[in-house]
Amino acid sequence: MLWTAADLALATGGTARVPFAASGVSIDSRTLQPGDLFVALTDARDGHEFVADALARGAAGALIRRGALNLPPDAPVLEVADPLASLRDLARFARARFTGRVVAVTGSVGKTTTKEMLRAVLGGLGRVHAADASFNNHIGVPLTLARMPPEADYAVIEIGMNHPGEIAPLAGLAQPNVAIVTNVAAAHIGHMGSLEAIAREKSAIFQGLRPGGAAVLGLRSQADLIVERAAHDATENVWLAVEGGRVETLSSSLDPDGSDLFVRVNDQEFALRLGAPGLHMAENALKVLAAVAALGGDPALAAQGLADFSAAAGRGVRRSILGGKALLLDESYNASTLSVRATLALLDLVHAERRIAVLGDMREMGEFGPSEHASLAADVRQHADLLFTCGPLMGHLHEAVLSAPSRDSVPASVAVMHAEDAEHLAPLVASAIRPGDAVLVKGSFGSRMRLVVDALTALPEAV
Repeated sequence: MLWTAADLALATGGTARVPFAASGVSIDSRTLQPGDLFVALTDARDGHEFVADALARGAAGALIRRGALNLPPDAPVLEVADPLASLRDLARFARARFTGRVVAVTGSVGKTTTKEMLRAVLGGLGRVHAADASFNNHIGVPLTLARMPPEADYAVIEIGMNHPGEIAPLAGLAQPNVAIVTNVAAAHIGHMGSLEAIAREKSAIFQGLRPGGAAVLGLRSQADLIVERAAHDATENVWLAVEGGRVETLSSSLDPDGSDLFVRVNDQEFALRLGAPGLHMAENALKVLAAVAALGGDPALAAQGLADFSAAAGRGVRRSILGGKALLLDESYNASTLSVRATLALLDLVHAERRIAVLGDMREMGEFGPSEHASLAADVRQHADLLFTCGPLMGHLHEAVLSAPSRDSVPASVAVMHAEDAEHLAPLVASAIRPGDAVLVKGSFGSRMRLVVDALTALPEAV
């Protein structure tokens, strides 16, 4: 049992009306499982409106604001002053009683993929707890911790940010034994103002490290600043997963289905197969192996869990379309300049008659938006035969490709079509696809590139 009413009261200072015990924690009555504790948060809707429904669906109990509801005296509820603050209290209590090891992951790109790789490799060494979704904000992190089984051997916590000052308190809740910064790039630069500000915010994850904790870095920019912060907060236990670092790739062979790597982790050298294609995936795997070694595990043994690893929906999953006669690379969940470049390069590994990039706006870039989008023109011309774009910001990329210098080896005609949004672009892309094509679809979540993915997966079999 995950939580008893007594432990809930001890963790939060709340009052339980009757004894009860919960096997899980939920904040959504629609996805709640029987036996869960339902936490009534106030966000877009007031969670107290759904307490009765949660209890009817089999919730073991509910955590509610004191005086918010007129419930029977024997209702299985824990009354607190502030449900969100109490969720954080549950996270602290859960971390304090946890005897396993915690790995926290942040970075501009690759957080969720790295978290899932960690789940795969640590699963070969013991029981692993990690969120099924990208729960990396002020609600998702404490919720993941509150769901953490005390008997697990490892926990992997993803930590994200959109604004300054968000990572340090979440890292303080997680108190990782190992903290990973995957990279620093222009994601959310509209809120942050500069790459240096993003680097400072990402490096705040090291403030939460437990004594003797380790920092794992895979650096893209602001390297000196990140290393300095890591060395300050992690003493000398810093693992650089880069060429010449404590962990490095000695040789690699990339193919459409994955990568064959020969790596060194400290003084140990071994070969491994990674079941997800792309240089960026190989770089993520290197950080994961560094984390395993920092935890005291056997990286060669753990690496066996990477052979069957594959990208998740919206994050690089490959799908057959047109009855298997064309290929879709679904990257529709998010986008930044760095991740778009990485996935455009992935097109080079695919056997196809035409390589098509379908790109939607990268959000939260502020004044940097036009230039960041236009800067992708050279990458598009290098890796794609055709380009479809949508959104006002991607309009700058469309124009940049059209205005390519005449000396360019690839004609500007690669820029096929631009639409105002994904809804208008989807049928245009769907009508243009033919057998032999490989299609990359990518954009920030708010760009709704999922509409393009849906249109392509609904195409009938080609004749």
